[in-house]
Amino acid sequence: MLIIPAIDIKDGKVVRLFKGRFDMVSEYASDPVSMAKRWEDTGAPYLHVVDLDGAQSGERRNQSAIKKIAKELKIPVETGGGIRSLEVVDDYLNAGIDRVILGTKVVDDRPFLANILKAWRERIAVSLDCSNGFVAQRGWVETSTVKGTDMAREFVAMGLKFIIYTDIARDGTLHGPNIEGLKEMLAIDNVNVIASGGVSHLNDIKALLALRNKNLYGVITGKAIYEGVLDVKEALALCQKDAPNAD
Repeated sequence: MLIIPAIDIKDGKVVRLFKGRFDMVSEYASDPVSMAKRWEDTGAPYLHVVDLDGAQSGERRNQSAIKKIAKELKIPVETGGGIRSLEVVDDYLNAGIDRVILGTKVVDDRPFLANILKAWRERIAVSLDCSNGFVAQRGWVETSTVKGTDMAREFVAMGLKFIIYTDIARDGTLHGPNIEGLKEMLAIDNVNVIASGGVSHLNDIKALLALRNKNLYGVITGKAIYEGVLDVKEALALCQKDAPNAD
């Protein structure tokens, strides 16, 4: 299980939202690139970067900073937020981004996802941001009537290899991940699941590792590492110790 630090960018700054609410923003840094290098220096194997302005508006607002992060870091970077065309996907992946995250667009447009997967199958993730089990849309400001697990199964049948599962009721709260909701998502075969939302300390990492599920690819952590309640190096060491080939 990978420990994946998150960098959420709004108005060019590193921030975190509380339960996905754009009116409850905490600012942590003015330079996303420097923050990205900080997490790389701690030993993080992967980085999760989101254009929050893009997620809210549907138009990329922080693409320059995101591309600079990918260019200057040695570790791979995934990014999402406002990515709603094949041209934008191509642009990011050709600029050095390792994986592109799709969200709102694929909820409404299955042919769009099919075309993207045909071109970039292994480098595409879909973010299923759920509230009480139902998919949230458009920067988390709307909730659909579709269950996250139903949509996940449909996408996996289309060939999707990566799902980022976020419980927005937990995101930014430090109240721990939604283990039961995650278990339902992990029960889906042939997909790598990245957990997100609520991780607050090492016990949460232990709880995720205790699931012993081969589909649990990684966990994204944001507010906990910015508030200093979760140490990235300690979390990485715990995962390394738990690895099947560990001594």
